[in-house]
Amino acid sequence: MALDGLRQRLGALLGGFDAAQAHRRLRGFRASRAHVNTLIAGAGDTITARARWLARNNGYAANAVEAFASNVVGDGIKPSSSITDAALKEELQALWLAWTDEADAEGLTDFYGLQRRAAREVFLSGEVFFRLRPRRPEDGLSVPLQLQMLPAEMLPLDLTRELPGGGLIRQGIEFNRIGRRVAYHLLRRHPGDSTDPGLVGETVRVPAADIIHVMDPVEAGQLRGVSRFAPSIVKLFTLDLYDDAELERKKTAAMFAMFITSPAPETPLDPAEEDLEVEPGQVVRLDPGEDVSTPATPDSGSTYEPFQYRTLLQISAALGVPYGYLTGDTAKGNFSNTRIALVDFRRRVSAFQHSVIVYQLCRAVWARWMDVAVLSGALGIADYEKQRRHYQACAWLPTKWDWVDPMKDASAEILQIEAGLKSRTQALSERGYDADQVDREIAAERDRELALGLDFRRPGSPAQGPASKGDKGQSDHEPGGGSEDDGSTSEETT
Repeated sequence: MALDGLRQRLGALLGGFDAAQAHRRLRGFRASRAHVNTLIAGAGDTITARARWLARNNGYAANAVEAFASNVVGDGIKPSSSITDAALKEELQALWLAWTDEADAEGLTDFYGLQRRAAREVFLSGEVFFRLRPRRPEDGLSVPLQLQMLPAEMLPLDLTRELPGGGLIRQGIEFNRIGRRVAYHLLRRHPGDSTDPGLVGETVRVPAADIIHVMDPVEAGQLRGVSRFAPSIVKLFTLDLYDDAELERKKTAAMFAMFITSPAPETPLDPAEEDLEVEPGQVVRLDPGEDVSTPATPDSGSTYEPFQYRTLLQISAALGVPYGYLTGDTAKGNFSNTRIALVDFRRRVSAFQHSVIVYQLCRAVWARWMDVAVLSGALGIADYEKQRRHYQACAWLPTKWDWVDPMKDASAEILQIEAGLKSRTQALSERGYDADQVDREIAAERDRELALGLDFRRPGSPAQGPASKGDKGQSDHEPGGGSEDDGSTSEETT
């Protein structure tokens, strides 16, 4: 404390940075100097519990989680092997596709569903764990491997101690003497699941090679994840209370209670023989001297909606989700500013896709899956051990985002391809498709159409080459026709 006071006095003497001063405006600003690991160890469980509560009970929070997960994963971030042998690549991709339906150890979804659940968990609790579960050949899987998804609560934050030999456990993660992760000490049962008969607090040591830890660190040296709801929990909860109070006030106002006062009742202590009931359109005659009054219930006024809007904008910024995605309100913006917000959001999502979901989850699963597939004999590659990195090379293709006007976007993309600014392979990859597979499908369709005497391509489209036009009997002067040297090309651009 004495050192902090000396620093403050020195800062006040030197001046320069107003943000470091201790004057009246910043007198109550007590910023903690604790490392993020210390903060998460003390508050991580509470933040995660409150985030989960909001996602279950608050419509805005639930909408934000689903919007984030659906934009990050969509139909799935899918692999495209870089193997040049077309037959081997086709066999590999077919085996992977068959295994994706068997990937979930719980049997509730496929591998791409696990990706979506992982995105939800990282948004809610800041992290999620996958345990790689080898299976027996008699289990009948295409590749004897499955993934068990474990929530953040399964790794205790308060498990920290030193180990013999120079190792230590920090927040449930075991490190060796050089700081490398060697194991995770996971709970056998969820600490909040009373339906599981397992022992409370009992842990099991799992080697780090069998655990995939998916998290999006916000500070250097961070060990555990923190919920994306952390900056918005207070505002979401208090806004919810405010909305409930407004609804109750409206409900009370709708009851329309009346009070009858009499200046000189004959029997003031006796209750009235019957209550006065008023129906719509009824004319009520009162006794002389009696008066009827109704309680004044204030209206929401003109400040309710602007206050809601500004508060939800702050929550939207804290969550990193556009206002329209958070609220479902599309009336607040026009096409241009909505698209600007979406472009920024999708850049953030793209960064999260490749730096978190692909790098931490997809690549790790792909590497282990190929190892197990080769070792089990499901995939035959003679020199796999010598060229393991070569065979595991792979591109991961997210689902393409759709815009409000897809025709303009498609036309612009065709112009870029024709101008040589991008390739068809790049365009197909951006749409989440493998170019080799698409080309094989197109070639098969062309052969089938030729055999049946069909051609569904638009006349004059770049996909129609001179040979195809000749098959249809078009002359060089007919619409859509052209000579071989008029600059047209047979290269497909769709």
